[in-house]
Amino acid sequence: MNNFEFHNPTRILFGAKQIAAISREIPAEARILVTYGGGSVTKNGVLSQVRQALAGRAFWEFGGIEPNPTYETLSEALVLARQHNIDFLLALGGGSVIDGTKFIAAALRFPGEAWDFVQQHGAGIQDAVALGCVLTLPATGSEMNCGAVISRKSSGEKLAFKTPHVQPRFSVLDPTVCYSLPTKQTANGVVDAFVHIAEQYLTYPVDAKVQDRFAEGLLLTLIEEGPKLLLEPENYAVRANVMWSATMALNGLIGSGVPQDWSTHMLGHELTAMHGLDHGQTLAIVLPAMLEERRVEKHDKLLQFADRVWDIREGDEEARIDGAIAATRAFFERMGLPTRLSDYGLDGSTIPALVEQLAAHGMGALGERAQVTLDVSRRVLERAR
Repeated sequence: MNNFEFHNPTRILFGAKQIAAISREIPAEARILVTYGGGSVTKNGVLSQVRQALAGRAFWEFGGIEPNPTYETLSEALVLARQHNIDFLLALGGGSVIDGTKFIAAALRFPGEAWDFVQQHGAGIQDAVALGCVLTLPATGSEMNCGAVISRKSSGEKLAFKTPHVQPRFSVLDPTVCYSLPTKQTANGVVDAFVHIAEQYLTYPVDAKVQDRFAEGLLLTLIEEGPKLLLEPENYAVRANVMWSATMALNGLIGSGVPQDWSTHMLGHELTAMHGLDHGQTLAIVLPAMLEERRVEKHDKLLQFADRVWDIREGDEEARIDGAIAATRAFFERMGLPTRLSDYGLDGSTIPALVEQLAAHGMGALGERAQVTLDVSRRVLERAR
């Protein structure tokens, strides 16, 4: 196991009716900006519960943060936040709203042009406004980590930044608010969480048995419970297990002391930026192709994956790896997410442009051993056609 430091200060308030508890988590004198996306927080009752919990407090609201939150929209929120001297942010939503709110938190204390710290992946951020979250879509794990992904429409960029200054102070995880999620968003969330785990697990062995067993347990939970959600969207127990799995997938625990990949995510970001595909959709397309292309480097962990996660133990090693990759692809398809570019009407003609964007963003040495060159990325995208 590699050396590591692990510290996660986010307080989790898990379970039904926990939104009322936010009152005690936010300083009484705080000037609060509540951020959210579209109308879902009205339909599922989250906004009304938050308004009730904040009754008598100084708070304002900013709605309209879109999926794949954009610099342009978030800049409007910055104007409002500065106008009212906001010193606490409360995000109501999934990863997009939370990521966007993290951007606002950092930008409010950043002395220069805010896009600069995004382009530098968080470098230069020295402080941020405090924030909390009410999670409505389990997927990204943003509610318990210090990372965010922001897009910029004017330049067609989608970039990640990371800084401990935007770690949420608290997050409310109430499975009941997810009952009304559209099927596609539920499926995207399960696949997103699955791939988060895979990016930290499917690398190479370092004898990190605890992390491996945690990762495998989370994967098995998603495989078991994910399809149930498509049939039983108001099953509290299933929602709770998927919600906590998605949070645990990217809160730093299973990634401590182990090599991490993230090349699937980087290719996925470019597909979203260029073609507007959902984040979960891009991951379902890229991961099986990435595993096929990099099966030699990932050989040992793919065999472990086949054995412990998919119960594949017969046949020679290559056949077992084939089976594990096929089972992963089949799981994504079972969740309703196609796994080929062609399934979305993309014929591969934009692959050269996608590779050019990777190059422009400095993504020419990706993966756990920096072996995913631009040529390897091109071959992955070709495999995904």
